[in-house]
Amino acid sequence: MSASSGAGERAAAIAAFLARAGWADAEPRPLAGDASFRRYLRLSRAGGTAILMDAPPPMEDVRPFVRIAGLLRRLGLTAPRILAHAPRRGLVLEEDIGDDTFAALLDRGSDPETLFAAAVDVLIHLRQRTTAKQLATLPAFDVPRLVEEAALLTDWFLPAWTGSATAPELRADYLARWTAVLGRAPLGPPTLVLRDYFASNLIWLPDRDGVRRCGLLDFQDAVAGPAAYDLVSLLEDVRRDIPEELGALMYQRYLDRAGIDDRDGFAHAYAVLGAQRNLRIAGVFARLDRRDGKAHYLPFMDRVWALVDHDLRHPALVPIREWLDRHVPAAWRGRPPSRAAA
Repeated sequence: MSASSGAGERAAAIAAFLARAGWADAEPRPLAGDASFRRYLRLSRAGGTAILMDAPPPMEDVRPFVRIAGLLRRLGLTAPRILAHAPRRGLVLEEDIGDDTFAALLDRGSDPETLFAAAVDVLIHLRQRTTAKQLATLPAFDVPRLVEEAALLTDWFLPAWTGSATAPELRADYLARWTAVLGRAPLGPPTLVLRDYFASNLIWLPDRDGVRRCGLLDFQDAVAGPAAYDLVSLLEDVRRDIPEELGALMYQRYLDRAGIDDRDGFAHAYAVLGAQRNLRIAGVFARLDRRDGKAHYLPFMDRVWALVDHDLRHPALVPIREWLDRHVPAAWRGRPPSRAAA
């Protein structure tokens, strides 16, 4: 099948889906995409708007998004209502909850403390309200999976610098160290972890009450995992600088309102998960460039490595720090050469 015939077939499938959903007469307007193969369109017609998610199989699967949206709404949070969906076609028509992302509002000068406090309160709500039965429906974000994802640094970031695959024994040593470090970390009982929980994926809805003021996007990868992970995602945002004072204030808000008694243990888990997440992201951004031709993520690498350096101050991460000092020179701790320059 040619590219043009494939595109035509996809357009016909979308038109048929929208006709069945009663939105055939809507005017579409493209919205900003993300790091996936999904694209989004805002549909406008007399009487309102909606969002079309176009997530073509087999690259994407919309079923987790639909399932998690329902779960979040049952928990009393704001996720878009699903108006129609066709999983086999990779199409979802969802409620339009607006454009006011926390990131956009922060850029326009909105009060960061108000926004981040709302985001922290959602995480506390998830920790306190998600049941064991609900968690059992989610993939486990446990030590083996965390270690597996840590391999993105050796599988993509290092080769972007060296020009060759990482030696198997080097990779095995890195993952063995992560297995030990994560195995010793007090990760605590699992909760619902949204994973991509940062300012660009949160929508401000000031007319709603309580935790519902914070609208949620991009949650299809939700898992049952350590509660500290999403707090790290929010406060160690690789896409924007979070003032140190604000980060400390929000971290303390979480501890106080979530009733964390073992604060040293939580700090231990937070640092370990922060290092794992940020080193994984270094691999993800390298992969987006090398495999997918998305070099626009590379400018974030300097911030990624600054966060890694901060996380590595915790003594629990000495084995990871030693490995990095041996195999990732200081000159490499930033953006690798882009694919275009390679």
